[in-house]
Amino acid sequence: MPATDRPTSDLIGLTATLVDIPSVSHDERAITDHLAARLAAAPWLDVTRVGDNLVARTLGGRAQRLLIGGHTDTVPPNDNQRARIEGDVLWGLGSCDMKGGVAVMLELALTVPEPAIDVTYVFYECEEIDDSFNGVERLFRERPDLLVADAAVLAEPTGALVEAGCQGTLRAVVTQTGVRAHSARPWLGVNAIHRLGPVLTAVAAYEGRHVEIDGCQFLEALSAVRIEGGVAGNVVPDRATVALNHRFAPDRSPEEAEAAVREVVGEVDGFEVVDCAVAAAPGLTHPLLRSLVDASGAPPRAKLGWTDVARFAARGVPATNFGPGDPNVAHAADERVDRAELEKVHAVLKSLLG
Repeated sequence: MPATDRPTSDLIGLTATLVDIPSVSHDERAITDHLAARLAAAPWLDVTRVGDNLVARTLGGRAQRLLIGGHTDTVPPNDNQRARIEGDVLWGLGSCDMKGGVAVMLELALTVPEPAIDVTYVFYECEEIDDSFNGVERLFRERPDLLVADAAVLAEPTGALVEAGCQGTLRAVVTQTGVRAHSARPWLGVNAIHRLGPVLTAVAAYEGRHVEIDGCQFLEALSAVRIEGGVAGNVVPDRATVALNHRFAPDRSPEEAEAAVREVVGEVDGFEVVDCAVAAAPGLTHPLLRSLVDASGAPPRAKLGWTDVARFAARGVPATNFGPGDPNVAHAADERVDRAELEKVHAVLKSLLG
């Protein structure tokens, strides 16, 4: 039967229902409407909508507040628009990243009316695209009061393991210039593309630092992700660029990360940082996050990508990643999530809420 007809008391069925609601970035209204209607049935929640962002809070006046967040948008489909359940595996766009996590959040919000700590559930838009559209960032700008919390957990796919903090990400464009000439007489010019050769060699030889913070191993990386140059098929080019992406550990500031990349590429004609997002330390010394690690039953590991935990950490809220789904299949045509991971994440977070 269609996924939308399956009973939603089952986490895998609930996830399938969400998968079957299209929500590519900038098109989250339908799924936000669906979530808002479901949350309206819980009188213990105070629900606020800001655009296509939903914040549902318990207001019990407890001593601590935990924020649990998840984005509702997905990347564009890849012939995987519809949910498909085979045994204990759900396949489909967004099943891993991150409608499985959103389903767990929704189930908790609707079934834990009197948590031992106050809880804020944040369902937000536009995580998968340009930073300027990010729903969490919009809430911090327009309604920061809704995001007040002692600690935060983002239900990003982590394989039901705690992935602490996140790496920073820096994008830079390196430019080499030259002199145009006819390709039949290249010695009369200077080939800018050739001058990028040493830069590419240095980047290819880069060995990232291994950095341990709070028992989590962060491994840095530097990659060439785009190269541009050329004028015509018979012209020696006078300008060429390579875009670099650097993932850096939380012990470095953006300025230190930039200095490290500059050291690798050496003397070049142009070096411009076009985007940078700060890293986030694990933050696992907070009692709520320590309890999360203990309840997960496994040691934490470092988050080697960048996630919105950095937005909370930058504002003094310790945050970590913990959700169902293998991050290695996120955005892939065979994206999927297992029933066991959905149920484990739900059980761990429910135990944390008391």
